[in-house]
Amino acid sequence: MPAPFTVRLDDSTLNALDRLAEKTDRSRNWLVARAVEDFVALNAWQVGKIEAGLAAADRGDFASDAELARVRKKFAPDS
Repeated sequence: MPAPFTVRLDDSTLNALDRLAEKTDRSRNWLVARAVEDFVALNAWQVGKIEAGLAAADRGDFASDAELARVRKKFAPDS
């Protein structure tokens, strides 16, 4: 069950939110809830990737010289 939560926005952000709500035929609450859900999901994913990278580094799991050279070659500008 959703719990009430108060958020304070500056006037310009609140006005932009109201315009978006009107244009999308959604409520302020719906838009803010979706925005928070997306923000939390994205940041949880990012933190998970960072933690996995740190764990790999702690294990000494690094790219080999050959793997690194292959990636550099792939993204190097043509000369």
